[in-house]
Amino acid sequence: MSHACRDCAHKHLSRRGFLGAAGGGFLGFAAASQAEVFGAPALDWLLPQEGATRSAAKACIVVWLAGGPSHIDTFDPKERPEIAGETKAISTAVDGVQIASTLPTIAAQMKNASLIRSLTSREGSHERGRYLLHTGYSPTGTVVHPSMGAITAMEVGNKELDLPNFISIGRPTEGAGFLPPDFAPFVVDNPQPDKGGAVQIKNLAPAGNDDRRFRERMRLLQEQERDFARDRACEETERHKAAYEKADKLMHTPLLKAFNLGEEREDLRKAYGQGKFGAGCLLARRLVEVGVKFVEVTLDGWDTHQDNFKRVPELCSSLDPGLGTLLRDLHERRMLDSTLVVCMGEFGRTPKINANQGRDHYPRVFSALIAGGGLQNGRVVGSSDRDGVDIKDRPVMVGDLLSTIYTAMGVDYKKQVISPLGRPLKFVDSGTPIKELLS
Repeated sequence: MSHACRDCAHKHLSRRGFLGAAGGGFLGFAAASQAEVFGAPALDWLLPQEGATRSAAKACIVVWLAGGPSHIDTFDPKERPEIAGETKAISTAVDGVQIASTLPTIAAQMKNASLIRSLTSREGSHERGRYLLHTGYSPTGTVVHPSMGAITAMEVGNKELDLPNFISIGRPTEGAGFLPPDFAPFVVDNPQPDKGGAVQIKNLAPAGNDDRRFRERMRLLQEQERDFARDRACEETERHKAAYEKADKLMHTPLLKAFNLGEEREDLRKAYGQGKFGAGCLLARRLVEVGVKFVEVTLDGWDTHQDNFKRVPELCSSLDPGLGTLLRDLHERRMLDSTLVVCMGEFGRTPKINANQGRDHYPRVFSALIAGGGLQNGRVVGSSDRDGVDIKDRPVMVGDLLSTIYTAMGVDYKKQVISPLGRPLKFVDSGTPIKELLS
């Protein structure tokens, strides 16, 4: 059963008809100035500096397993057949640590990653669990909280970058909440490239206009803006003007080359996988390479109430090459130390196999993988009991995980913002960073 994520609400600007004529689908998603052209020199900002100590990560990639992956069938396999079902375990690059046999590429990269096997929450529905894992808050119905991506874009995003600082690949994700729409995610619905290797972005080119006509229309717009602002100067007028300017920059920035996967070696593209998810992971690497701060890539379909042992291997045939190659690629490019990678879903699934050969929702115990970003790798934090029913040691709350992500990204997780109700709210409702990963 698939559950579509709630799309974030965007503020509607006035004079929308003119925007359609100008061809801008990117309002609110770009910043103020030109950035470096995509290529090898753009990697410098991600490379560790000579003699530098561990510092905050410069980018974050979240691999979101929508639907709730089974911890037992992925990162915390069990031995008893009545619990494991058809899932087998394999050894990893870390002595004594095993994961599911359907994840051999990830297993080979476990020295570059750590596992959290004792995550727990009380949110067992898809929408509530997704909201909690993205915002650090349970839904209240009174305030729509900003997601990690939005807060990261606001706090440490590069305001000089022409591309959005928060990009969601594959489907929409939790958005800016009560923050300004500038920090909402830009959504790339389909990262699968065309025959030429380019990822197609909607509304990128001015509809029906060549560049000359587009420039003429932009000049006309600017004249109208000046006349309007002269009589009605206010903050909204300035934001409206800035939004059009940002859209113009984004539509013409050379950084759009990041969306051309055809520039990559064919063997590397094949290693990531031929489907949407593999293309999304490769696109995520290229986006952080040019300065995008936060990228989320979704692999849908993990709500395996039925046919779990058929569907999970199919899902892992995409997850394993995509995530495993992403970790290897980042490591070989010396980008992993400054790029945080997190793989998680909204909850786990029941150790008990149901009558439909599936597993049901199970927030009591679940797992996540976290890699790079200056954190400790090759570790396992916490454990579940023999059957994966309860936490055996070291419970990790969702707030602890998000606090760790914020800390790695150089964001003060205790910082407060004022909600629409006039109340100060911390970025995370509660939690402390996971010391085993920070030490």
